[in-house]
Amino acid sequence: MTAAYLYLNAVLYLLLAGWCTFAPARTAVAVGYVSLTRSGQTEYLTIYGGLQLGLAFLFAWFAWTQQLRTGLLLAMALYLPIVLYRSAALLRWWPVESTTMMLAVTEWLMLAATLWLWWQGRAS
Repeated sequence: MTAAYLYLNAVLYLLLAGWCTFAPARTAVAVGYVSLTRSGQTEYLTIYGGLQLGLAFLFAWFAWTQQLRTGLLLAMALYLPIVLYRSAALLRWWPVESTTMMLAVTEWLMLAATLWLWWQGRAS
């Protein structure tokens, strides 16, 4: 079950990396960026495309090599601060676009799944 969860993370991050890489203007607008300078476009592509592709690789690697506990630790290290920051930001700047809410719900669910799997002790 944990390996499947890590592969799911890999697929989600791969899809997000592709979306941000091949349609950066659309994705930037979908998450609330009105416009980006050339420097902003470079940063957006690097972080939203490159970093997410790297995360997809890590999640797939940990699942493939059966380093399940390490994969869950990575998920916790990512999702816990993301959920905390996202929740604070939503409280501060509500209402937000629907894409932002879909991302928030996905992050909350992924954190809940991570914590459940960690506490279940099914990871090796």
